[in-house]
Amino acid sequence: MMNVRNMNIGSLVIKSGRGISTTSQHLADADSWLSKLLVRRIEPTKEPHSRMLSDKEIIYALHTHNVRTDSMKQYIDNYKTTVQLVQSKKDDLSCSLVASWNVQVGDMDQCLHLWRYTGGFEKIDQAKENLWNDPEYLRLMNERGKFLRSRHLQYLLAFSYWPQIMNRSGKNIYEMRSYRLKPGTMIEWGNNWARAINYRQNNNEAFAGFFSQIGRLYNVHHIWCYKNLQERKETRESAWRSPGWDECVAYTVPLIRESHCRVLTPTEFSPTQ
Repeated sequence: MMNVRNMNIGSLVIKSGRGISTTSQHLADADSWLSKLLVRRIEPTKEPHSRMLSDKEIIYALHTHNVRTDSMKQYIDNYKTTVQLVQSKKDDLSCSLVASWNVQVGDMDQCLHLWRYTGGFEKIDQAKENLWNDPEYLRLMNERGKFLRSRHLQYLLAFSYWPQIMNRSGKNIYEMRSYRLKPGTMIEWGNNWARAINYRQNNNEAFAGFFSQIGRLYNVHHIWCYKNLQERKETRESAWRSPGWDECVAYTVPLIRESHCRVLTPTEFSPTQ
């Protein structure tokens, strides 16, 4: 990565009241307010970004289901039965449920289900063929369609610098912060967050971090775990008091095109609570 301390910023012109212009000069102070407006450049590479950021042998499937307001209980019962069916075939499918959540704040009447496949896309293909030849699975899927308004599937890879996913016990809430990045900035996002994650592990709140491979592209999902909203507030305020956190935020904000967050609660059959 090119260091901003040695970056030639060419003929950058910023207008705010008076015009400030620089021509073919080096940035003198990397900690100045101007440096925080610059997006650091990533050198070209022949390596796929996914190979540089993650283990491609473990793939996650994020199912987003928008449920009819009057059908939530029937939907939850149906999906619980579906999970039990898949788990009974785990030796043949190489997949396991990581988490199931209901959205409490954000997109209401929405459920998220996170599955892990070990063995790459080959195992996803095998699991799909196996399940789609199972009459009981097809019956459950057809029944579930009556309870849904829409659905979406993303295949994700986990960022290698995030802590290993560990199940939580007790009563918790989860926050999923989702970002749509500018194309071509995923490596830079990873470079910054590899440092930023160190400021957010004191209370074990970092649950998982993913980027999309298939589905909506240039998407990132960061998932945090808290006891309640008050702990979330205190934890985030503590991060802002840590020297260096503000710099990480300053470098990543220019990479974002859109962002939103959802507060989630686990379903009764979710492996992580």
